[in-house]
Amino acid sequence: MNAEPDLHAWAAGERRNVLDLADVLGVVQADWITLQADLMSYAADYVIRKHGARWTVVDDPMAPRGYRCVVEVIGRDGQTRQLDPLRAVAREIADLPIEITRMLADAELALGLASEVLPATSSPTGAPATR
Repeated sequence: MNAEPDLHAWAAGERRNVLDLADVLGVVQADWITLQADLMSYAADYVIRKHGARWTVVDDPMAPRGYRCVVEVIGRDGQTRQLDPLRAVAREIADLPIEITRMLADAELALGLASEVLPATSSPTGAPATR
């Protein structure tokens, strides 16, 4: 199923799904769901604008519709990789508090667009970093 997705129809459908689910869950949960939807959109838009990624559709028998919309890009090593924005956000939410820069850096790493980064407390030589 490699046809170009109708992104506007997909976005409208997902927005309806979010709003329907929000109605069922109540206002507090609705805000949480809206935040997740906004983060998904932001993560996808970031890799599209900064790295030239594009939307594509992949078969997924576990998904309710049998497919998922993912962003796809060629990494620094020349390999094509895909990222599901929903899964990227889910990983970030599992490690609260939410840090947007960490989420975007993780997306770049997953897509092969950045190299592994050392922890903030270390320098490239392994000596403690000064702040």
